[in-house]
Amino acid sequence: MGEELDRDRIVALDKKWVWRPYTEMSRYREQVDPLVIVRAHGSRLYDADGRSYLDANASWWTSVLGHSHPRLVAALQRQSEVLCHTALAGIAHGPAAELAERICEVAPRGLEHVFYSDNGSTAVEVAMKLALQYWEQNGGSERKCFVSLADAFHGETLGVTALGGLEVFRRPFEGALLDCFHLPSPADASGHEKSLTALGDLMSSRAECLAAVVVEPVVQGVAGMQIYDPEFLRGVRALCDANDVLLVCDEVFTGYGRTGPMWACEHADLAPDLLCTAKGFSGGMFPMAATLASERVFEGFLGAGERAFYYGHTFCGNPLGAAVALEVLRVFDDEAVLQGAAAKAARIREAFESLKGLPGVSRVRSKGMVGALDLEGAEGYLAEGGWRVYEEARRRGAYLRPLGNVVYVTPSLNIPDEDLDSLLEILCESVRAALDPGAAPR
Repeated sequence: MGEELDRDRIVALDKKWVWRPYTEMSRYREQVDPLVIVRAHGSRLYDADGRSYLDANASWWTSVLGHSHPRLVAALQRQSEVLCHTALAGIAHGPAAELAERICEVAPRGLEHVFYSDNGSTAVEVAMKLALQYWEQNGGSERKCFVSLADAFHGETLGVTALGGLEVFRRPFEGALLDCFHLPSPADASGHEKSLTALGDLMSSRAECLAAVVVEPVVQGVAGMQIYDPEFLRGVRALCDANDVLLVCDEVFTGYGRTGPMWACEHADLAPDLLCTAKGFSGGMFPMAATLASERVFEGFLGAGERAFYYGHTFCGNPLGAAVALEVLRVFDDEAVLQGAAAKAARIREAFESLKGLPGVSRVRSKGMVGALDLEGAEGYLAEGGWRVYEEARRRGAYLRPLGNVVYVTPSLNIPDEDLDSLLEILCESVRAALDPGAAPR
């Protein structure tokens, strides 16, 4: 083994060679002193200086069972000893087959087929391509357009960029995107009725050109943890059924108990035609994703001729990822993860409610293991207000990455109660300190 790099060497190499996501690189190189994380366990990250940080965001919402859960580590080790990778073209293997059965068992009713990929963006991209090809070969060749929500975020690949409603992510690629209609967000102050009216009008005038409606059910994550009434989903399902338009639920963030039930669409007691999952799907341990399809969609690809879905990733259905994802579902059952998260969700709600009405805080909200607040001032993903809270939290021992002026927590679902209490205490102290530096000790 080579010599372990010290902190200064890691930062020097990083700033010279690594092109970082969501980062203006000149500012990063000149002004930012990054965290250098060397290990993670449970709900904590450990840096090269020996400090630990409570991971308030579950590492981009993936580590639903915490870092290095011993059962997931063991599953990965066991699988690595027998089969690390094989193509899924013309080859079957146990982990992918068993995982497909199990994920369909816990999925909303009617989702009976699984197409694997390797991240949330590709899971949604798969859904878009399935919808387009389904209509092309089943009497709807004019159906080339999609519908999504204002402020939506569904990933980074070129196809799904069309669905996004956040201009900062769309603007550089506008001329190369598929056609997409964006509805008013059902989380807006005017309520979901305006969004449903807009969708109804669109269906009345343009249904024949619509391939699918794509939504993040109940919570729009990157938009700033915007929460809306499940009644909107029921209305969308009814309009899709009445106009024969496919419904896609992007559960990459909201699935796996993040909002309470296993799937956020369960709040509305409905099943989509296509469901996308990633992030918590493999417990944050492996790039792994899946798109679940109804029998109707699957049957639309059967028969002679060029009806096969000519799409696939080198690592789709990877045995290592499949073995870990299967173990995640077993842990959810054996450790009663969803049931245990309910009491933790109540603590999150109470903490954010305690900040309601604080000068400088305009709004608070929560849903399951999601808590969020808006700071007054500039709005949007590029707003800087939340970063003042981030710096305060970092000094106190928590990694609390914001979304512009939105400060939020999405910890692991099984975070120990004492860690959750510490995290929420740091949250409250950091918000108060950022808004009034004299209100709390640094």
